[in-house]
Amino acid sequence: MSYLIKPENYKAVLDLQQTELAIKKIKDFFLSSISTELRLRRVTAPLFVLKGLGMNDDLNGVERPVTFPIKDMQDAKAEVVHSLAKWKRVTLAEYEVQPGYGIITDMNAVRADEEMGNLHSLYVDQWDWERVVTPEQRTLKYLKKIVYRIYSAILRTEFFICETYPQLKPYLPEEIHFIHAEELRQKYPNLTAKEREDAICKEYGAVFIIGIGCKLGDGKEHDLRAPDYDDYSTIAENGLPGLNGDLMIWYPVLNRAVELSSMGIRVDKAALEKQLKESGKEDRKELYFHKRLLEGSLPLSVGGGIGQSRLCMVLLHKAHVGETQSSIWPEAMRKECQEAGMTLI
Repeated sequence: MSYLIKPENYKAVLDLQQTELAIKKIKDFFLSSISTELRLRRVTAPLFVLKGLGMNDDLNGVERPVTFPIKDMQDAKAEVVHSLAKWKRVTLAEYEVQPGYGIITDMNAVRADEEMGNLHSLYVDQWDWERVVTPEQRTLKYLKKIVYRIYSAILRTEFFICETYPQLKPYLPEEIHFIHAEELRQKYPNLTAKEREDAICKEYGAVFIIGIGCKLGDGKEHDLRAPDYDDYSTIAENGLPGLNGDLMIWYPVLNRAVELSSMGIRVDKAALEKQLKESGKEDRKELYFHKRLLEGSLPLSVGGGIGQSRLCMVLLHKAHVGETQSSIWPEAMRKECQEAGMTLI
């Protein structure tokens, strides 16, 4: 079911024309900043991939991809991408990208099963990035180093857009706080996973939650992850499982936590085999992507996605992601948004 948060007395800081100009400024500035920060080269990405290769991202494992037959290929099925987590790793191999360098692309996806609301849309636009790492860099320390760099790029972009439009005031903290999902569960044992995110983000302003997808002390995951891209099972230096996580901020406009990026060190052969077995997905070993990973023809990597419209939303102090992207919304939601001061593009 769709949802709608209506902030009291909300009024957009920028009008529609200013917003469109500001969106382009943010996207151009952030792309340049993150590319320089992580040494990423821009590549062209597909909107859809062939079904049955294991190349599409399964997200948390239950979303249905949009599919269609290809007339000129004997009605072979294509799937509109959910994200490019696996495709990027194959591309790193094909482009022979060396350790310390990576790729970044504009990822456009359709997620038909998405629950629509202030933060969720059928249309997803991300900067999808992937960087080659060495075996020695598959550590929590290295992951944190990457997170610091990404958050620095976000802070620079906030400063830039607030300087460009002085009516916008910066609110993000200078530092980002790290906490494992199990530590978070123990800190707030009586809260749900989403309530824990709100509590920790409200306390620190910006947080990276480690270990998304691994089983916690109560036998549950903080959130689900497909078993074949992020490594959520390897025991890190902190003695807890997981070399991945979510970057979140406290967003005062909606008075709740907002995820800006999901990322992690990707599975190696051992982690893939373990996670496929634990999730009952061992049949995936026969798919193209998984075969290549298991035979060792894909590089070790770290990667993730950063929501474009969502980043624009929080930096422009908007209350609804539909104010920074064009998509389909229930007519009742459009009407409610208009009455509440949220003009959907």
